Amino acid sequence: MQANGTLGLIATNTVAQGDSREVGLDAIVAAGFTITRAIQSRSWPAASANLEYAAVWGTLGSVADAVPRVADDVPVSRISTLLEPQGRAAGNPIRLIENAGIAFQGCIVLGMGFVLDTAEAQEWIATDPRNAEVLFPYLNGEDLNSRPDASASRWVIDFNDRTEAAAAAYAAPYARIKDSVKPERMQNNRKVYRDYWWQFAEKRPAMRKAIAELPEVLVIALVSKTVMPIRVANVQVFSHKLGVFATDSYADQAVLSSTVHQVWVVKYTSTMRADINYSPSDVFETFPRPPFSERLQAAGRSLDEERREVMLRRGLGLTKLYNLVNDAELSDAADHDVARMRALHVELDLAVLDAYGWSDVAPGHGFHTFRKMQRWSVSPAARVDILDRLLEENHRRAGQQPRSIDASLMADELRYGGTLF
Repeated sequence: MQANGTLGLIATNTVAQGDSREVGLDAIVAAGFTITRAIQSRSWPAASANLEYAAVWGTLGSVADAVPRVADDVPVSRISTLLEPQGRAAGNPIRLIENAGIAFQGCIVLGMGFVLDTAEAQEWIATDPRNAEVLFPYLNGEDLNSRPDASASRWVIDFNDRTEAAAAAYAAPYARIKDSVKPERMQNNRKVYRDYWWQFAEKRPAMRKAIAELPEVLVIALVSKTVMPIRVANVQVFSHKLGVFATDSYADQAVLSSTVHQVWVVKYTSTMRADINYSPSDVFETFPRPPFSERLQAAGRSLDEERREVMLRRGLGLTKLYNLVNDAELSDAADHDVARMRALHVELDLAVLDAYGWSDVAPGHGFHTFRKMQRWSVSPAARVDILDRLLEENHRRAGQQPRSIDASLMADELRYGGTLF
């Protein structure tokens, strides 16, 4: 483009998300491009295509502050590469060393022959009790968000890192894998998947080590609308559709369940159609967690215990429960359980803000829309203020990290050992 040249760009909405944003819009803005108008995400106006698109207009060169910009048809002062109004804090969040080695992706099984129904698993254990050493409940994202007790609906054969000879000692499980998984694995392009066909494709040894001593862990569906972790027993295999946090702290549960964390996630992660695609490398490893407090601990425990009671009593999974919580047409008077859930989240958000030392923020809870999603959440003004403060705190902490250690490289090295992405 020539100096002062203009450009219009249309793409799928992922152009403003994650790695796509970093190598695309971030790069052209760093080279001197100014975004003057943007559509962050809209449905493609044709029934033949089910996708969300983004549009960007801008010019090569500086634009006077007095010149209005327009983001999703709303006049704003500046537009960020996220294609939304830019707050006072600029730049992208940086991965923090303090958050490395905590969030993991569950196991990649690679072979449906590993999976069996509960009745068959129990029959195998009854026939040979030793089979219990390699048979476990298999929790996935759908079970986590749809079942009132967040329990696994199926089981899985897990030989972990056993040799083939050791695996063969479990007659029925080994025979199933040999018949159902081995032929499929022999066609795989990766040699390690062919050579170790009786094992999961990705066993997640770093995750197993990190959670080994924990009776419970926090898990979250990696693709969902709820963006809500839940506490589960650490006696099962976690699917690759789950993010697993190596903590059983109620204070951590409070922080990860808060609107403060949720708005950070919605802003900086990608989407999959209308769902949030939770990417811990983008939204957990960069998230500046607040210091521990007893108020946080109490808020997290109250949310967990009271929510669990409501879900079991009413037969509601996590998604259905939060659909009610986020329903603006359902008043507190009409559903006392929903009213209590909203109140719990208000107290939880206040506890998180207090832990940061941000009690001056007026959250203004109500039904507000962010990124085309209406939720029981903080007000737009509070959201902008919170996001600015979080980004500033992220940059402050990143600036204090040892210069001899590159946080992103350290995080990458840890991820190769089993953490997310």
